[in-house]
Amino acid sequence: MARESTGLFENRKLERLYADYDLNDVIDRQKYNLIMGGVVIYGLVVNLILCKAVPNVYDYINPILFLILYLVSAIAGTLISAKSDDPIVSFIGYNLVVVPCGLVVSMAVEMYGGLESELVTQAFTYTLCITGIMIAASMLWPSVFETIGRYLIFGLVAVLAGSLLGILFNGGFMALSWFAALLFSLYIGYDFYKAQQYTPTLDNAVDCALDIYLDIINLFLRILRILGRGSRRN
Repeated sequence: MARESTGLFENRKLERLYADYDLNDVIDRQKYNLIMGGVVIYGLVVNLILCKAVPNVYDYINPILFLILYLVSAIAGTLISAKSDDPIVSFIGYNLVVVPCGLVVSMAVEMYGGLESELVTQAFTYTLCITGIMIAASMLWPSVFETIGRYLIFGLVAVLAGSLLGILFNGGFMALSWFAALLFSLYIGYDFYKAQQYTPTLDNAVDCALDIYLDIINLFLRILRILGRGSRRN
């Protein structure tokens, strides 16, 4: 998923942390968090709609062409969100990431029985619970997430390398799925912690929502894969 473009995401965090902001752009912290949460939920709802409307995008487009369009849209959306100080423009960039990611999620959900399957419901429930726990943990123990941030990037590189090896050897590693699920769980808490360090502006709310959205989607896909492999063994 687009979350695994490691260097770009770390640069975005540094830019947001040290940027100068007009006082007129600063909003109340509670409103900031509500907007950030709302944007994340919006992205997940769009994915849900895509799961219902387009269960398999390969029925409409060549797989290689889709992969190219997916990469172009996701990278362009991330860059637009990163470079823009206008929340509307950043939200456009957010949608350029949400739509192609949603199509990937849709195919994964269909592969494991569709939205109505018990396995997909379990994956969604686990993802929701872990998200709530990690956000709560980041508020209770912010110093922990401040400390682990420097190590998460190495974990992300390891996941990317392992995923590439899986593609090359036409297989996957169960241990990698578990490690990735743990990594993206921690990233949810870390990115929420980092969101609280930035100046509360509408643009930062949208940018931080993109980070958390990608963490949640990556976690959901890893949990879905883990549960799917477990069900095949039973």
